[in-house]
Amino acid sequence: SSPGVFWPPLRTAGKLLLQAVPLIALLFLFFPRVSTGFRVLMTPSLSGAVGFSDRLSPGSIAALASSDEVAFRAEFPDGRTRGTDALYWRGIVMWEGDGMRWHAPRRPIAIPPSAASSPIQEETRQRITLQPHGEHWMFALDWPNEAPRGATLAAGNYLSSNEWIRKARRYEVSSSARLPTTELKPFERELLLEVPDSLSPRVRELTASWVAPNLDPKSVVSSALRFFRKGFRYSLSPGPYTKNALDEFLFDRRVGFCEHYAASFATLMRVAGIPARVVVGYLGGEYNEVGEFFVVRQSDAHAWCEVWLPESGWTRVDPTSVVAPERMNFGIESFLESRGASTETSNRTFATQLARQPIFTTLRFAWQALNYAWDTRVLSFDAEAQKAFASSLDVDRVPRRTRMLFPLCTAAAIVAFWVGWARFRRASTAGRVKALHEKFCRKAARKGVVRAPWEGPSDFAERAASFLPGERERVRRIRDAYLALRYSEHPPAAAFAKLAQDVRAFASRLR
Repeated sequence: SSPGVFWPPLRTAGKLLLQAVPLIALLFLFFPRVSTGFRVLMTPSLSGAVGFSDRLSPGSIAALASSDEVAFRAEFPDGRTRGTDALYWRGIVMWEGDGMRWHAPRRPIAIPPSAASSPIQEETRQRITLQPHGEHWMFALDWPNEAPRGATLAAGNYLSSNEWIRKARRYEVSSSARLPTTELKPFERELLLEVPDSLSPRVRELTASWVAPNLDPKSVVSSALRFFRKGFRYSLSPGPYTKNALDEFLFDRRVGFCEHYAASFATLMRVAGIPARVVVGYLGGEYNEVGEFFVVRQSDAHAWCEVWLPESGWTRVDPTSVVAPERMNFGIESFLESRGASTETSNRTFATQLARQPIFTTLRFAWQALNYAWDTRVLSFDAEAQKAFASSLDVDRVPRRTRMLFPLCTAAAIVAFWVGWARFRRASTAGRVKALHEKFCRKAARKGVVRAPWEGPSDFAERAASFLPGERERVRRIRDAYLALRYSEHPPAAAFAKLAQDVRAFASRLR
């Protein structure tokens, strides 16, 4: 079949779509919707969702290293960001542990979060689109100043949603580079120094060797980092540990992932008399140059430690940085590849290298940016976003009855416009068809076939065809096209073009 057969239906479909766009946009922006929006209808079940939990144990974060699933995307509206190695996305703060296993408090802690201390010009504003995970935790750079609407700033300065996050959530938050130095309350210090009674004498002797020479907590932290710097190895697959995991990790095998180092370091600090806690979140992310946002994946999950020092208050200490500094600077995937451990995450080295070629990287970034725009502008446009949009237009000042009638009146106006436009187009087309037929009649008159006032187009065409036998077929085609365009409700799409062509050819033969 001819390719031209497909164009008329496509043109018709395109015209219908363009005509529907204003009405679609109007209904999308103003038609009342349920509070869940489109996103919930398109979100799969979260029962098998991948992500970290509020419990940390050996292997819990390593299990996420092979997941490319997006955790969230983050923009920096003010253009101020931090280096990738400083993008610590704070998630959950864990206060209770027994060596290598830590968890968030089972009961809420009556400790207010610390207020930010950075000047406003040093604050980093982020706009985050969080993927649904079915839990309460939210993320922000260290350290969030205040909670966005619908969330709280919990003890330990991390964000917690007031509701289960079962749909994509978009929020804005500001973070400061430091927290104020405030004294710990007695019960708070006691909580942050709790250690299990089952700790071995070897662990206590190790920490005593750091404390004895110098009682300065900062020096103790430095001694602990020097201890981890020698003889320890960072690995995605350290293998299972026995019941006495802390001793086995510190003194025997000395191989582990970020959760091994964060958990053991926090325990050692508490034994040494320094308040400590474990933070679980994400580190780094991939910057999309097309959309100008960061994509943070489950494979970027990370755990680190925070210690309380008298001169500086809460201070982040990441023991992974002294064991595997490449992990901090280049990300988990690049680190594992540089160590020849890419098979630990996947067997797709060739595909990964191919995807990093400039052309494929640009295409991938463009697709990510398009997907991000669709997520944030369409799927996440729920009742809350619709209300915010209406508020920006000061719609709240308009009486309720008027607000209800406005979409209906606008829709009616759009329909009336298109009906009027269609009639105008038909009238315009009829005028052009009549002009072409009159041109045909003038050319025929020059050859002696003059149309009588009472003569219809069909009778005149028959007489002209008899008088001009060489033009008989063309004259009849002109007649058929003219009658179809003037009197048929659905004339052929190409009839006008054929009429114009035949009249033009008929005229040229008469010169």
